[in-house]
Amino acid sequence: MSFSASQRIALDVMGGDNAPLAVLQGALQAVAEDGPWKLPAGRVLLVGDQAVIHAFLDAHGARERFLVQHASEVIGMAESPATALRAKPDASINVCVKAVKSGAAGAIVSMGNTGAVVGASTLGLGTLAGVKRPGIAVTLKLTQHPITILDMGAHIAPKAQHLVQYGLMGAVYARDCLGIANPRVGLLNIGEEASKGTDLLKEAYPLLAASKFDFVGNVESSGLFKGVADVIVTDGFTGNVVLKLMEEFSGFILKLVLGELKAHSVQWGPEALGKIKKHIDYAEYGGALLLGVQGIVVKGHGRSDANAVSNALVQALRALDAGVNQHIVQGLAEAGATVES
Repeated sequence: MSFSASQRIALDVMGGDNAPLAVLQGALQAVAEDGPWKLPAGRVLLVGDQAVIHAFLDAHGARERFLVQHASEVIGMAESPATALRAKPDASINVCVKAVKSGAAGAIVSMGNTGAVVGASTLGLGTLAGVKRPGIAVTLKLTQHPITILDMGAHIAPKAQHLVQYGLMGAVYARDCLGIANPRVGLLNIGEEASKGTDLLKEAYPLLAASKFDFVGNVESSGLFKGVADVIVTDGFTGNVVLKLMEEFSGFILKLVLGELKAHSVQWGPEALGKIKKHIDYAEYGGALLLGVQGIVVKGHGRSDANAVSNALVQALRALDAGVNQHIVQGLAEAGATVES
């Protein structure tokens, strides 16, 4: 089966704490014929140290299945994004961005340095028509239905109009990729009343209320676990704190519960544990989608294992095939939601 270049996903093999091994294992897992996803290998472009990639593929008899793009440099997780992006033009994330910009790929998946991924994508690809501030969107299944939260760290000091765009972009993603016909959008706040919160939130509330999507008002943090909205809008600072707190606290509680059960000789079946893990484990939701840039960009957790990489590839595939970006541009044009810089 053949695919156009624009349907490929450029996978940053060198990005992340467990790269390149976990990333390459994730690629194999995603395309495995006996696996759950069966993603066509022809749609994955492996970007990184060619010698390392070829050695891995040869060891697994998969050299002929994948396309490979060499990148001679790597941006470390602790490096300054701005400095590293300039100093390392041939870094794997930069090469991924160049692949999308040139039309050799249509999407990027990286587990690498968040600042470098966001910076390289925003500067290298540019934003969609009408978008002034891209937002990082994370989808979690905290209840029986998925909830998408943005921004999770792309922009820590947005304007009120930017939050409106986050709401629209999140609603389009929830509709096109998650199958929610009329996504409900909420504004994360310390109270449900319109008068609550910071000046930013007070200014954003009437703008969101006047928008064309289904705005359900302010949502307190407890509302994340009650299914009161499908999309939650917030600034990047708050969103990042919320995400990291939920990730660490959920793991802490699960470990605590397992310890107590073991101490009382209570056996807990792997089936039950597996169901709970799907709700709280970052590896299960793959990564975060950088909404608002030209091309599809999925940023995975730095600690991602092969399962997380596999899920991130599928997430990018769905967003790419659903035409999310085209629908965002259309939605912004219809809503007149452009803002001043």
